[in-house]
Order: sequence, then C-alpha cells, then structure tokens
Amino acid sequence: MTSHAKWTVDRLHIALPHSALRQQLVTDVNMTGLEELPRRLEGWAQAAETLEAARPRIEAARAYVREHGALPPEYDGAPDMTDTVTDDAQERRGAA
Repeated sequence: MTSHAKWTVDRLHIALPHSALRQQLVTDVNMTGLEELPRRLEGWAQAAETLEAARPRIEAARAYVREHGALPPEYDGAPDMTDTVTDDAQERRGAA
C-alpha cells in the first residue's frame, strides 16, 4: 500500500486550495486515457501531500500578515517561486 492510498479523487479535489487547480484535476480525470490516469493521479496526490505538509507554515504566515500587514521577516528576500510552481504543475499535467 502506497502513502497515496488515502487519496480519492474527491479528497484530492477538496485538498486543492484554488478553484483553478480543482478544475484542472477534474479536466485531467475526464480527459486522460485509462492507461495514463494512474500516473496523473499519482502526481496530483504528491501535490496534495506537499500542500498538506506546508499548511502549518502557510497558516502561520497568513496569521502574521493579518496581524502585522506584511510577511514575516524570514520571507524578506525570499525568491518568488510562482514560475517554478507553475512549471511543475504543467509538467504534472503533461502540458510542458
């Protein structure tokens, strides 16, 4: 049994924090051939687990921003990872 055994498509859908990601998951499930579907779902499970692992740090940063109006000092000078995350998502979808 893999570490991803707890995931169902519904649980993956709920775990994704943004509507665009949830829609992409639904599109992947509906448009991917059966032979390729397990690999695609494995990628989504890995992404959901990464997000779950980061959740405490994300929530702490959100709370800090609510209280102080800015990111915590440890984020000063942190690189913008948006492009990296976007590229990774495209690779998981097989769109790269």
